[in-house]
Amino acid sequence: MRKTIACAVLALGAGLALTPAAAQKAYGPGVTDTEIKIGNTNAYSGPASAYSLMAKVQAAYFKMLNENGGINGRKINFVSYDDAYSPPKTVEQTRKLVEGDEVLLVFNPLGTAPNSATQKYFNARKVPQLFVGTGAHKWNDPKNFPWTMGWQPSYHAEGMIYAKYILANKPAAKIAILYQNDDFGKDYLKGMLDGLEGKIKPVLQLPYEVTDPTIEAQVARLASSGADVFFDIASPKFAAQAIKKAAELNWKPMHILVNTSISVGAVLKPAGFEAAQGIISTAYQKDALDPQWKDDAGYKKWLAFVDKYVPDVDRSQIHLVYGYNTAQTLEHVLKMCGDNLTRENVMKQAASIKDLQLDMVLPGIKVNTSAERFAPINQERMQTFKGDRWELFGPVYEAGVATH
Repeated sequence: MRKTIACAVLALGAGLALTPAAAQKAYGPGVTDTEIKIGNTNAYSGPASAYSLMAKVQAAYFKMLNENGGINGRKINFVSYDDAYSPPKTVEQTRKLVEGDEVLLVFNPLGTAPNSATQKYFNARKVPQLFVGTGAHKWNDPKNFPWTMGWQPSYHAEGMIYAKYILANKPAAKIAILYQNDDFGKDYLKGMLDGLEGKIKPVLQLPYEVTDPTIEAQVARLASSGADVFFDIASPKFAAQAIKKAAELNWKPMHILVNTSISVGAVLKPAGFEAAQGIISTAYQKDALDPQWKDDAGYKKWLAFVDKYVPDVDRSQIHLVYGYNTAQTLEHVLKMCGDNLTRENVMKQAASIKDLQLDMVLPGIKVNTSAERFAPINQERMQTFKGDRWELFGPVYEAGVATH
């Protein structure tokens, strides 16, 4: 009898001991003891469909995590919908994710215009719009939009880097600019103009619409302007067209291409390597084709992932690297959340990243955030295209200022 009572007391004591730990668990929508449901929108169809590889790689990364036990014992349920890079469609699919699927957060939704269309919705409903797939400056505004955070360097800062480079290396430049006529293109354009500080006035600026079938007419006009610098603010499909058309016209300016369109597989190879020689851009991620990384630990991890989970994709596709790095960043945030998987804590942890070195981000470029700064990556290096790959040169730049 005494033994039975003693066992009962021990059992009661064990139950009480577990109560505080159980009480520490806090779940938002889409979270259980075994699952974390995450949403995403991307352009699986339409003019920006080259970007869809990012979401496919993210899905593969989460599959890898799940096969290895998930995050803190929970599997990732990644729900990704096609919005065709169309803002009205993005709004529709976002509402479906939040109100229908009841996801904890929406991760790395693609595009400046699509995210602009949903930003107020996310913030009104207090749903994380986390690590958006666009470098617009507006994502770093925690005071007015505390539920929206970017990931990559801002287009405005990148535009300023190019301007400083031109002023230092070609102070008498005649600059012609092609830009996508939306927030994506205008952010880059403003960065360039702000960085030039009125010292150089572009000779011609021509927009194009993302729905245009071709930008060949614009490139022909830019080439005839007499410009010796071409600032190419185009998404992948149009960037490839611009490179090819410039070569056909035998126009050989200093060609500066925005970082969003540096994919060897999706842009430079279709345009033709010969036409792409000497193009200048920026980099913050490792180029999978660069032999300097062959013995790098982070590169080896990435390569093992690609070989197992996305083996049939051309490794020259930069989106293979981008999808991996963004997913790794989210993994870090969710691990930091522990058992407090509320939307509020997700944003708190996302705004508390300190010196995170991702596997496929360039050495010395680290992820840092704070409650006042929602800009995870603020540094880049210059690079030029030679042969069939990019080559890095020069120092690391931060927010338009060179740092060593």
